[in-house]
Amino acid sequence: MNVQIQSQNGDIRTLSASAVERFRNTIWGEVVTPDAAGYDAARTLWNGMIDKKPAMIVQCGGATDVKTAVKFARENHLLISMRGGGHNVSGAALADNAFVIDLSRMRGVQVDPDRRIATVDGGARLGDVDRKTQEYGLATPLGVVSETGVGGLVLHGGTGWLTRKHGLSIDNLISLDIVTADGRVRTVNRFEYPELFWAVRGGGGNFGVVTSFRFKLHPVGPKVWMTVPIYPLDRAGEVLERARAYMETAPEDYMLIGVFWSAPDITEVPAKWRGMPVLILLGCYTGPFGEGERIVQTIRGFGEPIADLTAPMSWVEAQQFLDEDYPDGAFYYWTSLYPDRLDPDAIAALTEHAAARPSPLSSIDVWFLGGAASRVKPADTPFFRRGAKYMIGIEANFQKKEDAGTNIEWARSLYEDGRFSRSGVYLNFPGFMEDRDALLHAAYGQNLERLRSIKAKYDPDNFFPGMLNIRPD
Repeated sequence: MNVQIQSQNGDIRTLSASAVERFRNTIWGEVVTPDAAGYDAARTLWNGMIDKKPAMIVQCGGATDVKTAVKFARENHLLISMRGGGHNVSGAALADNAFVIDLSRMRGVQVDPDRRIATVDGGARLGDVDRKTQEYGLATPLGVVSETGVGGLVLHGGTGWLTRKHGLSIDNLISLDIVTADGRVRTVNRFEYPELFWAVRGGGGNFGVVTSFRFKLHPVGPKVWMTVPIYPLDRAGEVLERARAYMETAPEDYMLIGVFWSAPDITEVPAKWRGMPVLILLGCYTGPFGEGERIVQTIRGFGEPIADLTAPMSWVEAQQFLDEDYPDGAFYYWTSLYPDRLDPDAIAALTEHAAARPSPLSSIDVWFLGGAASRVKPADTPFFRRGAKYMIGIEANFQKKEDAGTNIEWARSLYEDGRFSRSGVYLNFPGFMEDRDALLHAAYGQNLERLRSIKAKYDPDNFFPGMLNIRPD
């Protein structure tokens, strides 16, 4: 059948059935159009809020397919979007009537244990990397949910359990292969195309399709400690204040997130507390295993918890610890801010908003930052908010789409609360990108103009609009 598809200038044009078939015959993977039996599955993302209907989805079988797809889209002036692992909370991986370059089948991971380097395909997920690198007792800084796609996470920074110890994901990126707007496959690093290498480390998908990443690896595990003491919400102030004071001098081997959430419905939690609003000190210690028990006892000393799930586990298990709380197909709206302080007023605001959550699945996550990530100069990568000591992730998570309005309003009310001084945003938690200009300046600060100059050099026609289009209007 003919395909109605959007061009780059916004018009809907027709690709003939014969043109689609000729293109399909050049691809190793699959070309999925709306008439195909697998179309709905191919256009489904992890976030159930996203219901977009692309005109063509190219499920690439390798880097050659990506190059072929870029060439075809360029020749036909098609609007494109790019999908990596499919864990895209904002929904920018897809666009209505667009041509989607889908890397989700490209999940290979190769490890060079002697050089401590992992080569990771553009559609791989965090769990793919963790399992392979742990065969050699190694890991690279990624996120905290193993089903997350590597590409989307990394291109906007990448924060996780190793951030304080080894920096952001982008700080451990050695090189990458990228198909740029001219159809070339470029290997990009500090020495080859250094401007482009600077730009992609935080600049998102504005510069091309990354088909593979090469990461620096570090010894991690095989056993680590997870701290999971759970406190009633009315004690959040004292506990979070003690955690804040401790993290001022805590070892960089320890990463902590203070999570305002609901007590899990499990036997370890007393029945009267299950489902109630609580504060969880969710942390991971990745240093010498024998030292971990001392860290654990310190955290446990912040007060008597209602339950404590603290335990040693493998690194792979730690990376999967939160997976069940973020199932495919649930509904999500996430935003974020970097507060300049975590004082009693700010903690009180967090506690009030936690109590007012319309969904018990929603959470407020206080990330304690610093360490290695903060020692990188703001101008060294597009990721500008290097000096932030805290990040607040605001996660509206709910089970029914008709509840979206109430839950999104809750998240935005916290974001806009005047008791916080908002100095930035983390682009992996960008809401639905309601205010593009404000987001750009909040994320990139003084680095935005340099990003735009590199964009003009490598993609002057804005063929790759990225998740958040950096080109000036």
